[in-house]
Amino acid sequence: MSGRLTGKVALITGAARGQGRTHAVRLAREGADIIAVDLPGAIDTVPYPLATKDDLEETVRQVEALGRRIVTHPADVRVLADLRAAVDAGVTELGRLDIVVANAGILTMGTDTAKAFLDVVNVNLVGVLNTVTAAEPHLPDGSSIVLTGSTAALLVGTVDRGGAGGLGYAHAKRQVARLGHDLSRVFASRRIRVNVVHPTNVRSGMMDNDFMYHAFRPDLPEPAREDMIPALVDKSPMGVPWLEPSEISEAVLYFACDESRWVTGQQLKLDGGQLGPVSDAGVPA
Repeated sequence: MSGRLTGKVALITGAARGQGRTHAVRLAREGADIIAVDLPGAIDTVPYPLATKDDLEETVRQVEALGRRIVTHPADVRVLADLRAAVDAGVTELGRLDIVVANAGILTMGTDTAKAFLDVVNVNLVGVLNTVTAAEPHLPDGSSIVLTGSTAALLVGTVDRGGAGGLGYAHAKRQVARLGHDLSRVFASRRIRVNVVHPTNVRSGMMDNDFMYHAFRPDLPEPAREDMIPALVDKSPMGVPWLEPSEISEAVLYFACDESRWVTGQQLKLDGGQLGPVSDAGVPA
């Protein structure tokens, strides 16, 4: 089946690379036009490289290669005015908005300062609220909102032990889970569905970098990607070190298209068996 999103427009944050890029490409392949939001640059508490302008241009290239339109706007999800300007401009150019994918996120694990905690909460939680707030005036009845959570954040004793930054990541993503549950009730009368995807480790810029290699293999002076694979496999009941970003995009596509038009308030855990039916953190199962 193809063309499931023909005539629709999707807003995606964190669209320059990783999951955000593959979400944009996958939805475009089904016929959607894309409003792609990202802020190429650095956040000083984040210990790995963030997306660049070239990364965002590559997302544009891949979407346009599918014959779809894409509008990009640099915007900091921590700043509501930035997001409103980006969304308003995108809707003006593309004519409508039907799908919201609040995907932008950072991980500051290992950074033990109050600022690290606040930076990650402001991106991963406040940024999600800002995205929904900026999009809501444009959404027709029957739209779809998809939020990105995290398997690791739902497991007590994982990222929440990674200093103030890791604790901020766990706090923010757990609240995103609760937010998806509660927003589904808020928007139910308009048949706007709100769902959350919780990926396990994903081979993207957040995971595939020197900082994370050292975090998983502190016993090695110069660990590489392949060195951390045994540690990741050991923590996965299904023996998978990570998922590809495109695998998460299939879940996002399901929630974005009409096949899920009566599905809302769900927490879809793409976890390789890590969580089971109920999370340790007590979020909605």
